[in-house]
Parts: sequence; structure tokens; C-alpha cells
Amino acid sequence: MKFSQKLQEGIFLKRYKRFFADIEFQGHTLVAHLPNTGSMKSANNPGQHCLFSTSDNPERKLKYTLEMIKSPAGAWVGVNTATPNVVMRETLQKVIGQGKAVQGTFANWAQFDEVKPEFKISAETRLDFMLKKKGSDKMHFIEVKNVTLGEEGVAKFPDAVTERGQKHLRELMDLMEQGHTAELVFTIQRNDCGTFSPADDIDSEYGKLLREAHQKGLTISPIIVELSPLEANLSETVLPLKL
Repeated sequence: MKFSQKLQEGIFLKRYKRFFADIEFQGHTLVAHLPNTGSMKSANNPGQHCLFSTSDNPERKLKYTLEMIKSPAGAWVGVNTATPNVVMRETLQKVIGQGKAVQGTFANWAQFDEVKPEFKISAETRLDFMLKKKGSDKMHFIEVKNVTLGEEGVAKFPDAVTERGQKHLRELMDLMEQGHTAELVFTIQRNDCGTFSPADDIDSEYGKLLREAHQKGLTISPIIVELSPLEANLSETVLPLKL
């Protein structure tokens, strides 16, 4: 995912009213949109450098969007929760139907012939992606979760209690019981972690359901997102899973 223009760098001052952030830039304070519903634990670091994008859309209330905040240790942490689905969609569109021509992390997705985003499985729920092979009535469902929380080299999810995430796990288990396959892709928007684990201290029920789903066949893929001022891309680095 290439940004429409190179991100600009400022100083992150504060987050407030959930979706607003103040940024110091060239002696001025800018108000930016912060597209993140989580707590941003370990990423909410006032005084650190940040990267933000600029929109020319006259209909937008806020011209700027906060994209990344630097951790105290120096790693960029992507805080825009829209980024993971975009990089996943681009990756899937690139590899779908390529079959054995694709090796490594994305090889499993390449065996499918069709991808549909925002796939509706009920009146209340859409899952991020549905993959399918020609001539088959079995589907592979992918739900994408954004990860910004990192503690002592461990990437964790969630950073706040997520009833929606719990619901998705139950639905994925139901789909697997129907004979389909399912995958949870944790897109890790930081490169300073060496393993991935559920954040049991934050949402013990989510951790319980994740382990249950994994035992029933859910594929769990914690994948690093490569971040820079120019682009964000899904890497082929999959972190070891510690459940």
C-alpha cells in the first residue's frame, strides 16, 4: 500500500475524544484524525515522533490522519486500523490464482481462485475475506485483526476487551464445524516483537476462545506489516505463536 504522498513527520502530543490527536508540526499544533478504536496501550506515547498523512478532500472535517507513532525504543507503530485490511486485500489480489508459482508465507492463499472482501455470513456479520477454489462449495474465511500492543518483545491482542472479537471467534468455529476452513491474520504493525500471544491480562475470554478455536483447526497467522513513510506492506515474516 503506497501512500498518496510521503508521510510528514511531527511530534505526537496527545490523543483525546478517542478519534482525535494533536501533532506538533513546524511550530504549529495540528488536529488529526486517529482511526483507532482500541486503547493504544504501548503505542500512546506523547512526545514521540509520529508520521501523518494529508488529504486534499474538501469534504473531510480533518485534513490530517495520524498513521504511525514511534515507540520509546525506536520502532514505528502503525495506529491506523484501516491499514491492515488494505495491505491484506492488495496481497490477496496479487497472489490469488497463482498456485505453485507462489512460495513461502502466501502460498496457501495462492491455491484459491477467488477472493471476496467483506463477505456476509449472516444478517449481522461480515468477515473480512472469503477465498474459494473453482468448482468447490467449501470456503476459506479470513478475519484480520490489527495489532499495535507490544510488551517485552511480545506482540499481543487485544489491547482492550473486545466482545466483537469474541463473537468473530465463535462464528469462525461455527463455520469450521460446517466443513469450511478459517484463518485469523494478526497484522502486527511494529517490527520490534519476536513472538505473538493473546493478551490474557486484558481479555481472558478472548484468549480462551482463541485457544479453543486453534484446537478446532483455526489457522492463526501473526504477520509483520512493514512500515515506512512511503508505504505499508504485508511482509512474509510470521511470528512464532505462544498460546
